[in-house]
Amino acid sequence: MALLLRLILIALALSGVVLVAARLGAFSGRPPSDLGVRDGRLKPPSTTPNSVSSQASLYPDHPQRAYAQVEPYPLRGTPAEAMADWAARIAAQPGARIVDQREDYLRAEFTTAWMRYVDDVELWADAASGVIHVRSASRLGHGDLGLNRRRIEALRAGSAP
Repeated sequence: MALLLRLILIALALSGVVLVAARLGAFSGRPPSDLGVRDGRLKPPSTTPNSVSSQASLYPDHPQRAYAQVEPYPLRGTPAEAMADWAARIAAQPGARIVDQREDYLRAEFTTAWMRYVDDVELWADAASGVIHVRSASRLGHGDLGLNRRRIEALRAGSAP
């Protein structure tokens, strides 16, 4: 009985330490240095199942290509009008922060409430194709329990993930 009590107390103490570390940003990671549009492409999806991209099919040998693929958003109006609309939608989401907004590009960070994990979301208005390409990826970890996909589809539907 004393051993069980000790184990419970140790588990509670470790949980508290993890929660405090998370609240202090230990699980936020650093922004990738290679975000943005290069040669008409956003960064490829992660090699682990914690990202989605409307351009995943551009990387035929990518290990997560089939899992990561999502549809791009339709481009409505000019790229600048579309980015302003998307910035307003994203800014209204819990934990969202717009980091970079240009006429045809937007980058936001989404921070989870409890563990303070950060996901990077990018949108690029490809006027030539008439779509907005999107990428959403977790900075840390292996999986995301489908959060990035739910977020992108919820934004498409105009609701919170």
